[in-house]
Amino acid sequence: MTTLTRRLEAEPGPRAVRRDGALARFLANRLAVGALVVLVAIVAFCFVGPIVHPVSDAANLLHANQPPSGQYLLGTTPNGRDVLGRLMVGGQSTLELGVAVGVLATGFGLLYGTVAGLVGGVTDAILMRIVDALLSIPFLFFVILLASIVRPTLGLIILVIAGVSWLSTARLVRAETLRLRTLDYVDAARGFGAPPWWILVRHLVPNVLGVLVVNGTLKVADAILTFAALGYLGLGVPPPATNWGALLSAGVNNFFDGYWWQLWPAAVLIVVTVLAVNVLGDALRDVVERRLS
Repeated sequence: MTTLTRRLEAEPGPRAVRRDGALARFLANRLAVGALVVLVAIVAFCFVGPIVHPVSDAANLLHANQPPSGQYLLGTTPNGRDVLGRLMVGGQSTLELGVAVGVLATGFGLLYGTVAGLVGGVTDAILMRIVDALLSIPFLFFVILLASIVRPTLGLIILVIAGVSWLSTARLVRAETLRLRTLDYVDAARGFGAPPWWILVRHLVPNVLGVLVVNGTLKVADAILTFAALGYLGLGVPPPATNWGALLSAGVNNFFDGYWWQLWPAAVLIVVTVLAVNVLGDALRDVVERRLS
């Protein structure tokens, strides 16, 4: 009896096997591992970099538009600020916004979409008409109107972008929920008297995670691009705060004067970050989605 007990304790359980298999699948995807390494490097550059390379917000017109050198590795801005330091500071707000919007939009879209799809009927129709009505509002027009009324802050911009981003997530989750609720195991749970909240938490949410992970990472990438676009249009956080979009806007204005270092670093960081997030999201889909495990 003791020998059998020891053998059972030594053998990995099904959860451990699934966990090891998921990790092996992720590590086997070299592109995904590379994307993760790139993202970790970008996060370290933005949040650890200022500790190694102190950043100053003070303008110094005597050092304006200087090319890359030993003193300024990536040159300076038209205001004489260090481009390298501005990239770090701008990356902090950009990454914070991307993650915050991804979490808020995915979480609320998941709740909204699963409730609409599970309840169905009139409730579903009303909830989805609200989504359709909100989707009909031009996002850029709404942001411009809001910026003309109140002073933009990072928190406000996060709420505005998240308040629009969850709509497509809700529609996607609702469609997946409508498909899942007709499956046999959901009917069986309903037949055994399981309450709707139990079906939602136990059966529906875990089975939409695969779709949700990809959608959530896309929301992070879309939020970064949207924030960059707002900064490019001058609708981002006001100076001296900055973001990659604002740096891109200033760089475009001076690019044809030969100041290439004010444009390319911010542009490359935006493109690389968005690509890495998308690649990582696609790999995580394969890991999380139970149908692929």
